[in-house]
Amino acid sequence: MAITQAVAASFKKELLDGVHDLDSGGGVFKLALYDSQATINAATTSYTSDREVAASGDYVAAGGVLAGQATALTATTAYVTFTDRSWTGVTITARGALLYNSTAAKKAVCVLDFGADKTATSGTFTVQFPAATSTTAILRIA
Repeated sequence: MAITQAVAASFKKELLDGVHDLDSGGGVFKLALYDSQATINAATTSYTSDREVAASGDYVAAGGVLAGQATALTATTAYVTFTDRSWTGVTITARGALLYNSTAAKKAVCVLDFGADKTATSGTFTVQFPAATSTTAILRIA
């Protein structure tokens, strides 16, 4: 069992098929958290509750909605960004996350591997996205 950071292979084709609208005001994207026993990777095609962390504080099953999504283009690289996502009043240990499109049958977008277990105890758990640039954004097409 392992979490492997990757863009979901199915997402790549679905982009070409017009399934995902990543622009501001487009689809609703969510982030779900998983424990270290989860198996999510490039082959993941949709949200799964298997090995998702338990509900705690304001974290609920299926995760939380991401805000601030925006697309941009710098030179020949297109990218999308999201605002950091926090959950408060939680006791959570998570190893990774799945970003998915909740308006398109919960189709997977990408898997995030935190590199190690991250824990919040009766506090705030935050997933911080990289800077919104063509070289660092969480999703880039060059």
